Amino acid sequence: MAKEIPDLVAEARTGTGKGAARKARREGKVPGIVYGDGKDPLAVQFDFNQLLTKLRAGRFMSTLWNMKVEGQDDVRVICRGVQKDVVKDLPTHIDFMRLRRTSKVNLFIHVEFINEDKAPGLKRGGTLVTVRPEVELVVTAGDIPESIVVDLEGRQIGDSIHIGDVKLPAGAKPTTDRNFVIANLAAPSALVSEEAEEGAADADAEAPEAEGEEAEEANAEE
Repeated sequence: MAKEIPDLVAEARTGTGKGAARKARREGKVPGIVYGDGKDPLAVQFDFNQLLTKLRAGRFMSTLWNMKVEGQDDVRVICRGVQKDVVKDLPTHIDFMRLRRTSKVNLFIHVEFINEDKAPGLKRGGTLVTVRPEVELVVTAGDIPESIVVDLEGRQIGDSIHIGDVKLPAGAKPTTDRNFVIANLAAPSALVSEEAEEGAADADAEAPEAEGEEAEEANAEE
C-alpha cells in the first residue's frame, strides 16, 4: 500500500525579487519558490502560522509533499532549503524542488511489527525494544511505501533484528550499506536477575573446589 502524501497549500505569488518578498512577509506570508522538472520556476507564498507548525513538527525536509496551488495541477515537491531570520530563527523564505513520479528521494518510513503473538521470546516475558521506529530509505516518488514490515514470528530473547533481515518494498533500499539494528528482544528484568544469581552461586561453588585442588597439588609436590 502506497503511503499517503500530505498536502501543502500554497498561493501563487505575483512578482519576484526582494520587494515582492518583503510585501509577502508584511502580509503574514512566507515567500517561496518551486523549481525543477524542466519547468519555469513558480513564485509562491505560504501562511506563516501553518508553515511554522509543519516545520516544528519535524521531518519537514525529508517529507514528500503534495503542493496545492489554486488554478494549477497538484505537484509533488520536496523542500530543498529554508532561510531563517538570524535573530528570531523564523522562516523568511523557502525553496522546493518538483519531483517526477519516477524520481528517487530519501524519506523516513515507519516500521511496523507483526506476529508478536508468534514470538517465543515475547511469550516468555521478553520485551521488544525498538531501536529505529523509522528507517531512512531511498524510494520512488510515485510509489512510497506506507511502512516496512518486521515479522517477529520465531524470535527469541536475545535476538537482534537488522535491516538485512527485513524484506523491503520493491524499489526501496536503505540510504546506508551498514546492516544496522532495528529492534532487540530483551530479557525481562526478573530473568536477568535470576541468571545473575545462578552465575554467582556457580562461581561460589567452584571456588572451594579449585582451592582444594591447589592444596592437593602442593602436597603431592612435597
